[in-house]
Amino acid sequence: MSRLIPPHNVPPSLADLETIAQAAFAEIPDELRRFAADVAIRVEDFPDDETEQEMELESPFDILGLYRGTALDDKSFANTPMDVDMILLYRRPILDYWCESGEDLTTLVKHVLIHEIGHHFGFSDDDMERIEDEA
Repeated sequence: MSRLIPPHNVPPSLADLETIAQAAFAEIPDELRRFAADVAIRVEDFPDDETEQEMELESPFDILGLYRGTALDDKSFANTPMDVDMILLYRRPILDYWCESGEDLTTLVKHVLIHEIGHHFGFSDDDMERIEDEA
């Protein structure tokens, strides 16, 4: 499959990483992608202060992505959603990890997306690892 990834002679911008996330999302196994179609994906440089405190992070570089919303296994028809389910990707920590690991950037972003979509489904880390291995 041909990937539409911008050249990286400078660090990818927020918009570049969003393009990469869209390409990575398209490569996610159908079993996840079709049920996560309504989950918004947003790219930010870093988590906000509230998220850092809530997650008890030592550094804003300690988190690559975050699922915000109600996991499918916790949803009920009686509940009124307060906000849209969303996956936040944190650009600077992702780029830092990318530089340290040498991994393909789209593969790394896909890994983070699968992990965060797994939270949407209420999957365990073992379930998510199995899905990634099968992908």
